[in-house]
Amino acid sequence: MSWLRIVGLCVSMAIGYGVLHDLVTAQVCVEYFSIGHEDLFGSEHPVVLAVGWGVVATWYIGAALAIPLICAARLGTAPPRGARELVRPLLILLGAMASCALLAGVIGWWAARSFALTVPGMLGDLVPRAQHAHFIAVWCAHAASYLSAVIGGLVVLPLVVWQQRQAA
Repeated sequence: MSWLRIVGLCVSMAIGYGVLHDLVTAQVCVEYFSIGHEDLFGSEHPVVLAVGWGVVATWYIGAALAIPLICAARLGTAPPRGARELVRPLLILLGAMASCALLAGVIGWWAARSFALTVPGMLGDLVPRAQHAHFIAVWCAHAASYLSAVIGGLVVLPLVVWQQRQAA
């Protein structure tokens, strides 16, 4: 049942990151959630939206990472690694993701302000003009989180395999 703990670890860390990330970005631009997303929660309150979307939009990323991570940590001739030994590499991954999100958000905000970028299409008509730079910043932060999760996961997996082989 150790594999189940790894799944639980990955899913809970992904959800934790998602909720914290969304608590910050919902304060920057609640319209990203209230206008830019489907209304799943019947609320425009930033905390409700952040917690709701933090769970809905991230649990499956943790589950998707858990499957290859279980293989990397448990297969082979070395003693299998448990969830506890995977906490550090996952925390490093989450820290890298947060750094990428912050950088992308700042760059997105700066680009929107410097080059008068606006939110395109019908969505741009719904988002108040004064919030366009914030909306773009939050969109960039979210895109960076997802992209860095995929890239970071592709880095963490070989690292765990390498550590597994070193233990053998």
